[in-house]
Amino acid sequence: MRGRGDIYVGFIERSLRLLKPGGTVGFICADRWMRNQYGAGLREFVASHYAVENVWTMHDVDAFEAQVSAYPAITVLGNHAQSSVFVADTTADFGAATASALVKAARDEAVKEFSDFGVKAHRLPHWFDGGELWPTGSPARLALIEHLNDTFGPLHDPTAGTKVSIGVATGADKVFITRDPSVVEPERVLPLAMRRDLMSGTFDWQGNYLINPWAEDGSLVPLADYPRMAAHFSSHPSLRERFVAKKDRLSWYRTIDKVQAGLTGRPKLLLQDMKTTIHPVLEQGGHYPHHNLYYVVSDAWDLEVLGGILLSRISQAFIEAYCVKMRGGTLRFQAQYLKRIRVPHPDSIDVDTADSLRAAFRDRDVDAATHAAAAAYAIDLKEYDLA
Repeated sequence: MRGRGDIYVGFIERSLRLLKPGGTVGFICADRWMRNQYGAGLREFVASHYAVENVWTMHDVDAFEAQVSAYPAITVLGNHAQSSVFVADTTADFGAATASALVKAARDEAVKEFSDFGVKAHRLPHWFDGGELWPTGSPARLALIEHLNDTFGPLHDPTAGTKVSIGVATGADKVFITRDPSVVEPERVLPLAMRRDLMSGTFDWQGNYLINPWAEDGSLVPLADYPRMAAHFSSHPSLRERFVAKKDRLSWYRTIDKVQAGLTGRPKLLLQDMKTTIHPVLEQGGHYPHHNLYYVVSDAWDLEVLGGILLSRISQAFIEAYCVKMRGGTLRFQAQYLKRIRVPHPDSIDVDTADSLRAAFRDRDVDAATHAAAAAYAIDLKEYDLA
């Protein structure tokens, strides 16, 4: 158990430790531990000592007597050497008759793929090692992920000057975000980039400002030096009741995250957290990102070229393979998943391909971006079910 992990992590570990050689145990519970940081220890434990037999994702199925949004999966684990794994993905149409056929197919080692009303399934020859996030997808998509992981470096690479991170969490948005910058001193506001600014596919600022209590050296500015800001904060006593304020009474007016000096002026690719498809938008500089946005900054990339790669179905495949999925096909575009996207070295992309990626990004053309990205990666889209 670690971090904000769910209690079922402990039950799975205890159940595995009770298994005799050759024994199996199955759970119907949330699959979050497979693709979240808090599940790393359990994934390592399973991969090192046990075997994954079945993983059937049932996010849109009423798996329990009561209707709950639990994002469940049926996961069967065994105390034996790892062999093949039967992986299934269901829809809301999955029912009892299909379930019986799926069970029969899963028990037949000769069945490599299975498709029926409300379900698609396939048999993987092996499972994944260690505590890394466990990807999901068809055999072709998993082969793509494996190839790109082995061939290219990650998007997040501080040594190459490229960083993926999240915007500022304030802990009190109603206090720290305003459309009236005159409520505090002019030097204490920053134009704030928020989710609605990205809706059109180009950055369209809606006029929100962040009230910034931080100096460039990372310290809190003295309230005595800014009487208008002091009056604004003092008129909101709820600021002092926050957990972060109670930890240090002298810094009661801080935001949860520090504001990073220099980030505002840098060009950034901004990505909204919850969407069905990846949606990178270029912010040319001058705005600080809010906590509901993730951002990419780079010293090495032309961000429009990188934007074309991120707009492609190849990057989408990484997110679909690794991220926590919500009901209705909504994906989580969090930093831990964005960082896993593999990208070519910017210097390896020829001029024509770079031009095509840049044009596709400007036009928001996913098909063109995908074909240009395939050229940059030197892969065959048909081989990986991306054509």
